[in-house]
Amino acid sequence: MSTPANNIDPDFSDLKAVFLNCTLKPTPELSHTEGLIGIARNIMQKHGVETQLIRPVDHDLAPGVYPDMTEHGAKHDDWPPLLEKVMAADILVLGTPIWLGDKSSVCSRVIERLYAASGLLNDAGQYAYYGRVGGCLVTGNEDGAKHCAMNILYSLQHLGYVIPPQADACWLGEAGPGPSYLDPDSGGPENDFTNRNTTFMTWNLMHLARMLKRAGGIPAHGNQRSAWDAGARFDFENPEYR
Repeated sequence: MSTPANNIDPDFSDLKAVFLNCTLKPTPELSHTEGLIGIARNIMQKHGVETQLIRPVDHDLAPGVYPDMTEHGAKHDDWPPLLEKVMAADILVLGTPIWLGDKSSVCSRVIERLYAASGLLNDAGQYAYYGRVGGCLVTGNEDGAKHCAMNILYSLQHLGYVIPPQADACWLGEAGPGPSYLDPDSGGPENDFTNRNTTFMTWNLMHLARMLKRAGGIPAHGNQRSAWDAGARFDFENPEYR
């Protein structure tokens, strides 16, 4: 089978991406998850995407279901400025290590805080995350990568993110206390399966983000919370009320 001609425009400089590395390790400790994130970030930067890497563990994120928890009793909350960066990005990638077969507690907190803004609306009256794309990267020395990806990607699409094909990638070391991704002789950075999937994920995120941006986002019909609240029903008809 012949390979299609590579006729894409390699310039993605109109896009912004935020990587939230949900490691448990504060800066400047070595993060193996950040090593995997670096592959995707490097590809994006080569093609003009403006990227930002943030470790949420470096910030005081109050628990709660509101965008700013200081308005609901918290003494301090670093989430509002982080949310501004997320909302300014076309692409969001969550990275997490695996602990006890699941995503990190930091990743759970981040998703909780993303969810806190899910009631906000954009200028078209849609949920505010519409028109953005999301993916995830997972590292660990135990099973659970697909479980983490299912949970993270489900959460992102539920909030309004568009999930492209193959929007996750992982690296799993030998079960137990073996070497982690960036450790000497781990084989992680050389792993073809991980490198291929991370590369595919990255390009799919860039392609879909640019498609959405050029199209002006998701068409604003049939999905406008503001219009529904005002009485529009977009051809919905409940037979019980005929």
